[in-house]
Amino acid sequence: MILEISGRRIGSGYSPYVICELSANHNGDFDAAIRLIEAAKKTGADAIKIQTYRPDTITLKSDRPEFRISGGLWDGSTLYDLYKKAHTPWEWHKPMFDYARKLDIPIFSTPFDFTAVDLLEDLNAPAYKIASFEAVDLALIRYVASTRKPMIISTGMADADEIAEAIEAARQGGCTQLAILHCVSGYPALAEDYNLMTIPDMIERFGLVTGLSDHTLDNTTAIASVALGASIIEKHFTLDRSGGGPDDSFSLEPAEFTQLCNGAKTAWAAMGQVDYSRKSSEQGNVIFRRSLYIAQNIPEGSQITPNNVRSVRPGFGLAPRHYDEVMGRRAARDLKFGEPLLWDCLRED
Repeated sequence: MILEISGRRIGSGYSPYVICELSANHNGDFDAAIRLIEAAKKTGADAIKIQTYRPDTITLKSDRPEFRISGGLWDGSTLYDLYKKAHTPWEWHKPMFDYARKLDIPIFSTPFDFTAVDLLEDLNAPAYKIASFEAVDLALIRYVASTRKPMIISTGMADADEIAEAIEAARQGGCTQLAILHCVSGYPALAEDYNLMTIPDMIERFGLVTGLSDHTLDNTTAIASVALGASIIEKHFTLDRSGGGPDDSFSLEPAEFTQLCNGAKTAWAAMGQVDYSRKSSEQGNVIFRRSLYIAQNIPEGSQITPNNVRSVRPGFGLAPRHYDEVMGRRAARDLKFGEPLLWDCLRED
């Protein structure tokens, strides 16, 4: 299966589609949001993604214990206060979309409720992302699917049955271009929790374009996923990991994200296909392989022996596989030390 976002084809036959997730890393500063878009473009990312919600569309303003975070990066915050701090104001969306389009880099978003989808439709978003935590919100998935735009669903915390339900909801809603991302919803996540062998199983099990949403602290996991079939890589991006924002600490800075884009594409190119032929970069080194050479002067008519013929570098003589075949043959002429042994050096009898 193939997806297409803003004219870019995405799938196993194409280099990985790298999504630069800006998330909350503008830290409430519109100018920082614009700088993030500009920096993301320079990394070589294929697309920019933001998140579209207001605190009141994603949670309730409640101090009840279940609405308060205990442990981790956001310990002590209520959900409402966290999302109030982290959200991208809706009035920023149009200028951010306009600026990304000016720089010729696709921009789309993760909506968290129906009104967010409506806003993004007004902005003509080219695609939609469903966050891991919303993968169980089948009504939201169906509503996004009704736009008939490409959809990417993160599967963190979802088991195989829940993933299948999300896919079915997308299909029911009318989505014809669908991808899923293997994900571990830890912030940050440990590389050993990723179990990347899940990716080829997902590809076989669900038959969809499959990728990775990576929350580890370096690029190793993401680049390794390409070798296992990941066609999409999503990773968080920041201008400064020490900036103090909600997502800064587990995001990549510009130089690191550039390395991710380059490394993912290099890994994909290196995968290639099954091919035992001699490669172009090897052609000049063929002469340095072993071959049969005269190791002592051999008078005409004398026998070829292990003492006077050896397998050595370079490779201008007969291939070493002919060693046993030439032993005991007689020299057709005087053979000099250091010359390659060729068939015309040997008598026919």
